[in-house]
Formats: sequence, C-alpha cells, structure tokens
Amino acid sequence: MSLLTIILNILLPPLAVFMKHGIGTTLLISILLTLLAWLPGVIHAFIVNQ
Repeated sequence: MSLLTIILNILLPPLAVFMKHGIGTTLLISILLTLLAWLPGVIHAFIVNQ
C-alpha cells in the first residue's frame, strides 16, 4: 500500500476506494459508511484496499 493510498484512506475514504476498485458496490458501501460516520468509512477503506 503506497503512502498516497494511506493518506487518502484517512482523509477521503471513498476516493481511495474509487481509485482501487472504480465505480461499484464497494464504492457505494464506502460512501454510505463515510456519511454515517467518518471512522467506519476509514476502517472499510483500509480493509478493502489491502
């Protein structure tokens, strides 16, 4: 995992997921979790982008 990906996982989780997986259900889940609360979005981004 690159430094850029780690920074994006923390600051903008949906963008990090989009860069790795594109548009799809993973991105939708990331957006919903980030809107619900920031921390679940960050955790999801780290798990998905491993």
